[in-house]
Amino acid sequence: MAIIDGYRRPLDRAHGLALSWLDSLPTRQVAPARTADELAADFDAPLPDEGSDAAAVVDRLAALAEPGLMAIPSGRFFGWVMGGTLPAALAADWLVSAWDQNAAMRFATPAAAAIEQVTGRWIVDLLGLPEGSGVGFTTGGTMANFVGLAAGRKAVLDAVGWDLDALGLSGSPRITVLVGEEYHGSIDLALRYLGLGAPVTVAADDQGRIRPDALLHALDAIDGPTIVCLQAGNLHSGAFDPMEQCVAAAHAKGAWVHVDGAFGLWAAASPLYAEQLRGIESADSWATDAHKTLNVPYDCGIAVVARVEAVRSVFSLHTSYIIHDEAGPADPFEKVPEMSRRAREVPVWAALSSLGRSGAVALVEGLAANARALADGLARLPGVEVLNDVVFTQVCLSFGSDERTKRVSQRVMEDGTVWMSGSRWRGRDILRISVSNWSTGPDDVAASIDAVARAIDAES
Repeated sequence: MAIIDGYRRPLDRAHGLALSWLDSLPTRQVAPARTADELAADFDAPLPDEGSDAAAVVDRLAALAEPGLMAIPSGRFFGWVMGGTLPAALAADWLVSAWDQNAAMRFATPAAAAIEQVTGRWIVDLLGLPEGSGVGFTTGGTMANFVGLAAGRKAVLDAVGWDLDALGLSGSPRITVLVGEEYHGSIDLALRYLGLGAPVTVAADDQGRIRPDALLHALDAIDGPTIVCLQAGNLHSGAFDPMEQCVAAAHAKGAWVHVDGAFGLWAAASPLYAEQLRGIESADSWATDAHKTLNVPYDCGIAVVARVEAVRSVFSLHTSYIIHDEAGPADPFEKVPEMSRRAREVPVWAALSSLGRSGAVALVEGLAANARALADGLARLPGVEVLNDVVFTQVCLSFGSDERTKRVSQRVMEDGTVWMSGSRWRGRDILRISVSNWSTGPDDVAASIDAVARAIDAES
């Protein structure tokens, strides 16, 4: 039997089931119909002694999983800053699995390496970052932050004469990491992985932006290696730290500046946000997610480091079995903490190819416009307070007291028409809206406002 014969039926079944799932998104309930515990019982069975037909396995998988699927690709899903998937990116991701390339080395997988090289250059150009920056593709935003902070850790220790590679961190000068007080928890994780301990928080304003005067005061109090972590897109307000002032202050003190831009870094593609992001290109490293604002499938963070040698010195490895060109471009594995990985850059290449520069700008601006439309429509409902200045894709709502806000939020989720996630911001329980899906349109906005209105009416 030819190899292709073993693949044809299961792939045909997967193709049909995938299209059925996508076709259901405009009308299906957004929330899952069954809980994880219920689904675990559905899947629970002894490991079979004998194998099964591959197509039958695909059918069984889809049948069991379908009631537990959150409709994240729906135009009415606004939870946790999770985007949908552009058609070209989804199709390209299927090819990534079929091609089955270990996208770590230029010599072994030249197509993946070439695509990564070009895609990285496109991203740097689109976001207005320094030409020649090193771009690596990670699992997500947390590991993209890890990459930038790892490069910063080595750079600031090199600057004081400490050989991190030879001596490790034990006995090294302490590195102080400064963050705004509304920083994202992924920074804590990355610092923990890097052995740097908890960051020092700096005061922020009422929209969560780090205060330049407070940062300058904190920098003046430090004597030793320093990393400053800024934020492009506050998790709740969407606001951007004042980059120009903060980067200049940090560099004047010899600090490395990293920007956590999980969803908000993409705003740099749009002329509408140029003023809010002025000076961001002067930082030393940046992190973002392609599966948020850019709408590619999951497992695709992006780390950018202005000096490629700074990241290459952290992750490079030389062994007898790796064919390596020291003088050539960096291998993909030299820019991320993985020696083997899927070709994550391929869906990004496909997304940017399908959008072009104008389409990428329109995508970013369209998400922000939908957030503004939701905020305006919801603000007209009785008892609704929009708590943040809607400057990008985030909207935070209160319905009065914390208890009432929690009850209304629960009703919204139980209704199933729309998904918005609860949170707590500036001492208040809130309902948070994160507009991240390319497919969200006016009908989705209207249906979402109606769903919140029903929840409010049910509380009256």
